[in-house]
Amino acid sequence: MFYILGVLAAMLAVLLYRAAAFKAKYTGPRRSEPVKVNRERAQENLATLIRFATVSDADYDKTDKALFAAYRAKLKELYPNVTARAEYRELGNTAMLFKIKGRSDAAPTVLMSHYDVVPVVEERWEHPPFCGEVHDGCLWGRGTLDTKITMVGIMESLEDLLAGGFVPENDLYLSFGGDEEVAGISAPAVVDWMEENGISPALVLDEGGAVVDGVFPGVDKPIAVIGIGEKGMCEVEFTATSTGGHSSTPPVHTSLGKLAQTIVNIENHPFKAQVTAPVEGLLKKVGPYTPFPLRAVLANLWLFRGVLCALSQKLGGEINAMMRTTTAATMAQGAKQANVLPNVSTAKINMRLLNNVTADQALQYLQSQCAEDVTCRYTICREASPYASTDSDAWCKVEKAVGDTWTDAIVSPYLMIAGSDSRHFSRICRDVYKFSAMALTKEERGLIHNDNERIPVEKIGTTVEFFRRLIEML
Repeated sequence: MFYILGVLAAMLAVLLYRAAAFKAKYTGPRRSEPVKVNRERAQENLATLIRFATVSDADYDKTDKALFAAYRAKLKELYPNVTARAEYRELGNTAMLFKIKGRSDAAPTVLMSHYDVVPVVEERWEHPPFCGEVHDGCLWGRGTLDTKITMVGIMESLEDLLAGGFVPENDLYLSFGGDEEVAGISAPAVVDWMEENGISPALVLDEGGAVVDGVFPGVDKPIAVIGIGEKGMCEVEFTATSTGGHSSTPPVHTSLGKLAQTIVNIENHPFKAQVTAPVEGLLKKVGPYTPFPLRAVLANLWLFRGVLCALSQKLGGEINAMMRTTTAATMAQGAKQANVLPNVSTAKINMRLLNNVTADQALQYLQSQCAEDVTCRYTICREASPYASTDSDAWCKVEKAVGDTWTDAIVSPYLMIAGSDSRHFSRICRDVYKFSAMALTKEERGLIHNDNERIPVEKIGTTVEFFRRLIEML
């Protein structure tokens, strides 16, 4: 008995000691002096670009090619210093690739954005979706957040730097695609060209995380989350068969009923939660800022890892999505009429894969949850990306630029749940990071791909500040 109590006391002492020692790592001084930015020009140029309704279509033949070409011409016109200094080429259907020659080609950087946008339902907007107008301190229009803003941030900062005679230490590439929203061919074409020309970037930065508040329990500081990987995306089609006929004499289970049972099976038996590398990195960064009971848990993941995994499903939301392969039933179809028994019914699930779960493994698991006479197959399949480093020179540069711009934020890795063009660059670059250079409230994050997309005008200049700080280190 005394032995057991002694062991428990020793374990408690270890837990308390580790919690007390769980402190934020010092990452160096953060600059407080402002960066000189032409905020008025940045706002005007973003407004100009927003007025181009660059809505992409999965069928490229349906894309307004003349409009997209006009956008590309306008971007080059707005930034004459970049245009004059850069080697420029267009690749794929819509990609713009600028190369700014550096002092060396040993460790090039690729800064990315995309200029295509998702469709709008105009009558649901308070102001026209491509007006590029300021109302109540916000610039309105599709693309203000996703993601013409980052393109303007890159071009604005580089325009002024080049005017002052700036030469980057290493070659700098700007890769802007016009079919990201429809998973088009342009970004892969850029990667193909780089691979063919022996270019291996040391750093790639694209859209992704942001500076956010209130996303982690007990943490009252903003958190700047930088994606070090992104989940895979698969669409899985389920097909169920049964005897057709009149609905007045139904079988025990119709084909649609079998599909419903399959979906319930999958929802009741989700993929196992895991503390992956991005999640562990996030917990280590934010843990020191949490209240003591939670800090004790996060400081002792060796003991409480299972507890966190169990809690993730109950908490739901982004933390849960970062810790497991997720499934979401989104579509179903049975008979064409209510009084007809469907011979065949179909349903679709959208699945997001963790890095260590392959598409084949996931499909095998889903098949094990299928009811009788139900099969499944992929209609779209994209594996998860590998993870970038969090201790490399590339990470340190991005982390410093973020910390110097948002000086009160915790800078942390995370796992990007959505997809981006940057996943293609993992083929030629280890350190591919995903960070949209904005501080976004929950409401503002909810405007992405939504009605009434807009950005507070003061945040436009801050985006430019971030890219200027980063480019100066490249």
